[in-house]
Amino acid sequence: MTFEEIRPFVLSVDEDVLADLRSRLERTRWQEAETVTDWSQGARLSTVKSLCDYWREGYDWRRCEAQLNSWGQYKTELDGLAIHFLHIRSAEPDALPMLMTHGWPGSIIEFNKVIGPLVDPAAHGGDPRDAFHLVIPSLPGYGFSDKPSSSGWGVERIARNWPKLMQRLGYDRYVAQGGDWGAAVTNQIGVDRPDGCIAIHLNIPIVFPTPEQMRDMTPSEAAAIKDRECLEATGTGYIGIQSTRPQTLGYGLTDSPAGQAAWIYEKLHFWTDHDGAVESLLTMDEMLDNIMLYWLPGAGGSSARLYWESIATSFQTRRMDLPVGVSIFPKELFRSSRRWVEEAYSNLFYWNELDRGGHFAAFEQPLLFVEELRRCFRHVR
Repeated sequence: MTFEEIRPFVLSVDEDVLADLRSRLERTRWQEAETVTDWSQGARLSTVKSLCDYWREGYDWRRCEAQLNSWGQYKTELDGLAIHFLHIRSAEPDALPMLMTHGWPGSIIEFNKVIGPLVDPAAHGGDPRDAFHLVIPSLPGYGFSDKPSSSGWGVERIARNWPKLMQRLGYDRYVAQGGDWGAAVTNQIGVDRPDGCIAIHLNIPIVFPTPEQMRDMTPSEAAAIKDRECLEATGTGYIGIQSTRPQTLGYGLTDSPAGQAAWIYEKLHFWTDHDGAVESLLTMDEMLDNIMLYWLPGAGGSSARLYWESIATSFQTRRMDLPVGVSIFPKELFRSSRRWVEEAYSNLFYWNELDRGGHFAAFEQPLLFVEELRRCFRHVR
């Protein structure tokens, strides 16, 4: 491994960039309030203004910057792109390497509360035999990874390159985990079965019921289908935009911090399992840390482009015989049943349905998420 292959990456955002952000927030041209008393028209004016006011006056990027630098950031070139990633090694000699992939509108920040317990279980009340070495890359066009300058960087290409990253780091035996786009990438890795990957874990199994299964559903399966139909009817407009016109959308997200914040904040509100306000699960600092990984690199359009590349091809049932573990969180966007999954994944070795948690499982329910990964991968250590 040469210096050119893996190089340390230290974040140090110019103060002028942060001053420009505050200036843009100060000069935001706000639209009028929604004409309803709920979130049915989207993110509410009062809550977005509160978030942006805090972003301008109280948020401390240097705190987040220091945390990212303390974890250990690196870059390496894969297939012509400089890919940004975290690499956190455990002190435990038998730690299991794990590749973790985020989704949209998430980032590596999603894992901020699980890194410590996964790497150093003993320091967090766990068993040191459950330790992991973590490799957490930023997807192409996300965070501080390069933005593709030509088409073709979809899920299949990412899934071909992530194992190269693990090999370059010296890991010849590892597991992989993902949710959202991370689930699509991890699922494709499972289908590809690259040398070294011994098992995967998914928050969202990429499996859909067969026509025969649809005609004979259990009550819980029927409820999952009903929730999916409701989402498709009222909550997937973002997919239509990002999968067809990501470039047009990107102008507004790249120019307006309030626009970028609202675009992500609405999904954090709708896709988490809370009691009425996402702030009961995630602090403003946590949400803004994630939003900053879109704002600072101007990734609103480049991140959306993954939908243009892969939405039509990556969310289809594909058979897999690599060992798979699945955790189903009750407020996940697309929930599957065990029998649907077993039809496609012939080596389903771990399955659990939890009583709380949503789409951003690691972010909103870190203790449950950590325990799921520990229990799942004990089977393959």
